[in-house]
Amino acid sequence: MSGSRVMRAIRVSEFGAPSVLSLCSQVTVPKPGPRQVLIRVQACGVNPVETYIRSGTFSKKPTLPYTPGSDVAGVVETAGKGVVAFKAGDRVFTTATDSGAYAEFTVAADDCVHKLPEALDFTQGAAIGIPYFTAYRALIHKAHSKAGETVLIHGASGGVGVAACQLSRALGLTVLGTAGTPEGMKLVLNNGAHMAFNHREQGYTDQITEATDGRGVDVIVEMLSNVNLSKDLEMLAYGGRVMVVGSRGPIEINPRDTMAKESSIIGVVLYLATQEEKKECAAYLYAGMEAGWLRPVVGSQYPLDKAAQAHHDIIESPGAAGKIVLTM
Repeated sequence: MSGSRVMRAIRVSEFGAPSVLSLCSQVTVPKPGPRQVLIRVQACGVNPVETYIRSGTFSKKPTLPYTPGSDVAGVVETAGKGVVAFKAGDRVFTTATDSGAYAEFTVAADDCVHKLPEALDFTQGAAIGIPYFTAYRALIHKAHSKAGETVLIHGASGGVGVAACQLSRALGLTVLGTAGTPEGMKLVLNNGAHMAFNHREQGYTDQITEATDGRGVDVIVEMLSNVNLSKDLEMLAYGGRVMVVGSRGPIEINPRDTMAKESSIIGVVLYLATQEEKKECAAYLYAGMEAGWLRPVVGSQYPLDKAAQAHHDIIESPGAAGKIVLTM
């Protein structure tokens, strides 16, 4: 009976280390309700936020047990009642799911599902959701970046970083990026940055300030605020803004550094975006796919049963090089 189909999925029954991610092969395939789409997953993205949720340190905790993840790319299996934009066989990607992404099938609300152009493969599709929507939210909705401004993307070789580089270049910004390895720096330059800096090098922040002729940068997209925020404030131009996209703990800053330049520290979190904001972002990104500048860079790929390894590597690797993806 089709009603009792089962699939493989990662399940988390307790918060903790990556080892709590366990592969179950007898998980019931979810059924799409009204305005939901059932997707046969080909690939799903692994995002740092999923490691914070799994460890139990994130502000929003899911009800246990749960299947992690939000970014999938695949093919529509069936569409629920009231779904008009999608039909069986459509290639799609998601920005959120209702049943979790680390699985062979997932259900998602139709307003979180988007068409995937033929020019992009499924691993690239799995690298769009959180990274590109977060980059757009940071640069446009929160920083109100304008063409001609200078942006520093701190940690530019990971999923959100690459997205922010490509998007910033398309928006007409002067793009500076940091990475922790020579290959990461090369990746950053190949994806829209005008200049790249190694954030493991002594004095690299001085090099960045010099690159702006001492003026400082207008916007910083910050992936590791608990390490960099204090230095970021010193690198800003007058009226500069730091976008806090990622942080793994507290940091001490001197508030006077914000007073000296009337600068701002602004938190960015995707799940607070309104429907209108998501729609606007989706339209802009789709135009980017059509124009060809939106090209996700896929880094390490892992089979579903190696999800724990992927969670370990996304946090512990010496330098990111593209988006980490799980494949079915």
